[in-house]
Amino acid sequence: MKVLIFGGFLGSGKTTALMQLARYIVRQSGPSDGKKVVIIENEIGEAGIDDKFLRSDGFRVEDLFAGCACCTVSGEMVDAANRIQVQYNPEWLIVETTGLAYPGLIKENLQIALNMDSRICILVDAARWTRLLLPLNSLLSGQIIGSDTVLINKADLVDETILLKTEADIAAFDPNPEVIRISAVDVIADDVWAKVLGGI
Repeated sequence: MKVLIFGGFLGSGKTTALMQLARYIVRQSGPSDGKKVVIIENEIGEAGIDDKFLRSDGFRVEDLFAGCACCTVSGEMVDAANRIQVQYNPEWLIVETTGLAYPGLIKENLQIALNMDSRICILVDAARWTRLLLPLNSLLSGQIIGSDTVLINKADLVDETILLKTEADIAAFDPNPEVIRISAVDVIADDVWAKVLGGI
């Protein structure tokens, strides 16, 4: 089972992009017994909203409530990942984090407890990047550092100057992730998802 941790601050467009990613995996996998993708969605609160959209599209969704997957429910996250591997054995487990999570800590928890290696993809919101950068600098940098790919979402809503600044800020946090501009309301190209999953 391969693991992708899909993170980003609140409102960055994770669920919209995630639905396209899940469809991409299903298309690339070909016919099978239908156990291609399982999604763990981490929420703060008592009921999930985004998971209803995912379930309506036919994907299996496991919910984790009442906290961040990297801290208060890290044991529950590990248990859920282990159970999913045993019960469903999907090709991919995608962990959609709460917007306040630090995906690197989730990756570390899964590696230590289950010897599961993970890839990390972070979405950032180009339309709000400049406004969020100062008050949320520590959170944004903590999400980006150690990621494999960073998708700059809502690239269609800002001009080139903002996009270049966003790319420069991301590189200042961590120069290693591949940074790709997208608009999740449009069709995201297959080669983007191949890079996110480590295929290119």
